[in-house]
Amino acid sequence: MRNCALCVLLLVVGPAACAGTCLMNGPTPCYTAAGVVNSADYQAGELAPGAIGSIFGTGLSYTTRGILTTDVGAGIMPTELEGTGVHVLVGNIPAGIFYVSPKQINFQVPNILMPATVQVQVVLDGNAGPQVPVTLRPAAPALYQLDPATVIATKPDGSLYTVSSPARAGDWVILYATGLGGTLPPLNNLEIPHTAADIQQQGLQILLNTVPLDRNLVAYAGVAPGFAGLYQINVQLPAQFPPNPQIQVVLAGNTSATGVILPATP
Repeated sequence: MRNCALCVLLLVVGPAACAGTCLMNGPTPCYTAAGVVNSADYQAGELAPGAIGSIFGTGLSYTTRGILTTDVGAGIMPTELEGTGVHVLVGNIPAGIFYVSPKQINFQVPNILMPATVQVQVVLDGNAGPQVPVTLRPAAPALYQLDPATVIATKPDGSLYTVSSPARAGDWVILYATGLGGTLPPLNNLEIPHTAADIQQQGLQILLNTVPLDRNLVAYAGVAPGFAGLYQINVQLPAQFPPNPQIQVVLAGNTSATGVILPATP
């Protein structure tokens, strides 16, 4: 499970292009608001405090580097990966950094921010890119995906469910998400959680082909210990459901993307 999650956070590359057009002046980073997306399904427009986001553009970094154990001090996310000179500001607050490359940055929205429209800005060795607006919601749920059509879903032992090895009725399934908002107890800014903490927002729903799963079948929805900005949802599949159902998360009036299936058969 941990290797899979780290791959998602650090190494998966989405649409590597500058989302729009801007003039380059030396090493100035180039990106637009359309290139600031959540890191799970690459949907633009809305994030949540504490969520993991990605920025796609050009000139974002001189090098490619992912977070290492040595970058993490006292369980706190770094706001710069040593030797990169890359910073991301969200609402003028330094964000945690997971990964940088010339065309992509993965970052964590500071969890001390409140829902509002904020400005996101990349600074490379003191050269500031444009400030672009991003809306922060109390929750902006997004499920991590194995591929464009399939959600990442694991067994309790961390092994993956796949179309060729699907989950079945009564099985426990662990889903991975970002953008589920604040937790109880709350986390300090840039804190990497090491124990479970439930999400603060009430009313979480898991939809299978738009039909809500019985809330009693959702055993846990909260942080994934050991990972900043990553949440896990532990659910037990009901006795009846359609094969390979579309799966979505609903929270605080927002719903995750359509068109993503859970590999499962009754």
